[in-house]
Amino acid sequence: MKIKQVFHLAMPTIVLASLGAISSAQVPVERFEQVVQPYVDARMFMGSVMVAKHGKVLFGKSYGWADAEWSIPNSATTRFQVASMTKQFTAASILLLEERGKLKSDDPVRKYLPDAPASWEKVTIYNLLTMSSGIADGSAKYDPTPPDKLTYADKPLEFQPGEKWVYTNTNYLVLGYLLEKVSGQSYGDFLQQNIFKPLGMNDSGLDSNVAIVPHRASGYWPGADGIENAERTNITGALSAGGVYSSTEDLLRWEEGLFGGKVLTPASFRKMTSPYKHTTFDNDYACALYVNRVNGRLWFDYDGNNIGFTSKMAYYPEEGLAVIVLTNLNSYTTGAINGALAAAAHGESVAFVPPPKEITLPREVLARYVGTYEFSDGPDVFTLQGAHLMTGNIALFAMSETKFFSKGWDLQYEFSRNNKGEYAFVSVYFNGKDKGRGTKK
Repeated sequence: MKIKQVFHLAMPTIVLASLGAISSAQVPVERFEQVVQPYVDARMFMGSVMVAKHGKVLFGKSYGWADAEWSIPNSATTRFQVASMTKQFTAASILLLEERGKLKSDDPVRKYLPDAPASWEKVTIYNLLTMSSGIADGSAKYDPTPPDKLTYADKPLEFQPGEKWVYTNTNYLVLGYLLEKVSGQSYGDFLQQNIFKPLGMNDSGLDSNVAIVPHRASGYWPGADGIENAERTNITGALSAGGVYSSTEDLLRWEEGLFGGKVLTPASFRKMTSPYKHTTFDNDYACALYVNRVNGRLWFDYDGNNIGFTSKMAYYPEEGLAVIVLTNLNSYTTGAINGALAAAAHGESVAFVPPPKEITLPREVLARYVGTYEFSDGPDVFTLQGAHLMTGNIALFAMSETKFFSKGWDLQYEFSRNNKGEYAFVSVYFNGKDKGRGTKK
């Protein structure tokens, strides 16, 4: 049985303005605060947010704890795991190597990694960059134990390279290892020398399970009775797919550097930002960037999710607008907060759905729903822990007598009766979509 420390702590807030003067401009600070504060009050968000235009901070604020056990608050320089936003740095690094004549993105991967499976013969570096390789997730694993290596599972391709788009972390793990072989440097050293130091990103680096990282945030999970320590992941093994830490201030420097022509040549920048495949998320995918238009505005964005951390970063190049949201409390709210902050910055009406209102139910009501429910893809077990219903390690919070929600994931559950009046069914909704109904065994 896993035992976790549970915290019942007030969350401080700190206003951030260290990258430049807060603009006095058209958007009142209060409007931005109104976007974030409801989620802070609902204990569904803590972390740092930043909105900037042409490098000038319009709004920056931190909420909650970088370390709850020591009551150390989050700040503009708190270092958060950015998870899959790491992939932007990987893509830019590969294109830098191409600029220097060290590789060609149209080259087969096996030209540089000859031990890769024979089934990868037609997979190019560009296929990896654009998630169009067909490589199955888990078909390569990074082992950081010196000497570091990539081990392969010779799984067949899921589709022919270039035919489809399927998001898998394996694509970017392979790119990071390939970068090390071609450059002769470790992935972390390459980033420091070629991206972080030139851009003045002093609070960014490759995370580690063993190294001491000053100002690093601890990760938390919304538990039944308050925030809990999140289970620590093998961040070292995430490498180029999700292993970077950074801060809101540093990510603003990155956005200004990338879109300001300080990182790549115009040709490489076009390659990184040009859509390649339409995704299942109604976006186009370039190289570690989603590309879309929102209300006619060009928009690049990416997000990340590790256990204990979520992140979302968007850039509107026509307005020079950057919106960055980092949290060390697992939450699905980063996307909604990011979009609403951008709308506020654009002077638009903010169509923002507030967090569900949590209510308290008697244990005898909650006890009705305890049991195992059979779904088409297997069973879900609901238990009672204190004053909350649980499914697995996910605490559920009541929004009515029969409806419940998770604070960590965009999940809702609704229990219903059979023709005998017994509570025998539960319907599940994920990201607002009906995911099926389970029957109590």
